[in-house]
Amino acid sequence: MADTNPSSPSDAASIHRSSEMDDQLTVAETAPAPGTAVITVGGELDMLTSPQLRAVMLDRLGSDGAIELIVLDLDEVTFLGTSGLAVLIEVREAALKAGVELRLACAGRRVLRPLSIAGLLPMFDVHDTIEGALKPT
Repeated sequence: MADTNPSSPSDAASIHRSSEMDDQLTVAETAPAPGTAVITVGGELDMLTSPQLRAVMLDRLGSDGAIELIVLDLDEVTFLGTSGLAVLIEVREAALKAGVELRLACAGRRVLRPLSIAGLLPMFDVHDTIEGALKPT
């Protein structure tokens, strides 16, 4: 897993890639404003790749406390399995515990349908776009 400058300034991105055996999950982070992180996830989120997202998210939530809002952009996720759903629940709980607001940005059925079928959709603050998720509430 490559990690390029995780404590980068707001205009730079931190990218984490899984090995080829992990079905090429990508996780990239940007900071569009102070106290805000957008974490973009792409590829399959399943039992092989979900530990990577879990590690990145829990590390981010356990950082210095400067983050107030995390937008998890799932539009590039091509598959969301039960392990991925479990990680989203765990990340939600960790965000609540850390006092960090977590919003999901996704409009595709590949993410929304599994969340809905599992009865998890009401647990998350879901927006169609990153821009919508970044708007103040």
